[in-house]
Amino acid sequence: MQSIPVDGTRLGTMTCIVAPEVRIANRETGEVRKDREGQTVYTVGVAVRQDGRRASIIEISVSGEPVGVVEGVRVHVTGLTAFSWAMGDRHGLSFRADAITPVPAPAQTTSRKGGDA
Repeated sequence: MQSIPVDGTRLGTMTCIVAPEVRIANRETGEVRKDREGQTVYTVGVAVRQDGRRASIIEISVSGEPVGVVEGVRVHVTGLTAFSWAMGDRHGLSFRADAITPVPAPAQTTSRKGGDA
């Protein structure tokens, strides 16, 4: 499997469209996938949209539950890496990240007009 570092700053807007789900290693036994340190691996569905282009949807695996990441929230992905894979006549890319965190919502300002007392 070839590892390809991805420059997340060039990807544009990233939004969680599928909340974090535990990744299953063995569907027959229900065994949960763990990383080398024993942390549970989660999968997050992310829509990636560059300026003026269609959105692409990717699933990103990450160790540990991404706190605060819910559907509809813009996210920041740290340490994104793509892996090319092939199994028989099937092939594709899978994605892994060091962390997925919610982007803080912009502060809302309230202005008052007139003389509120």
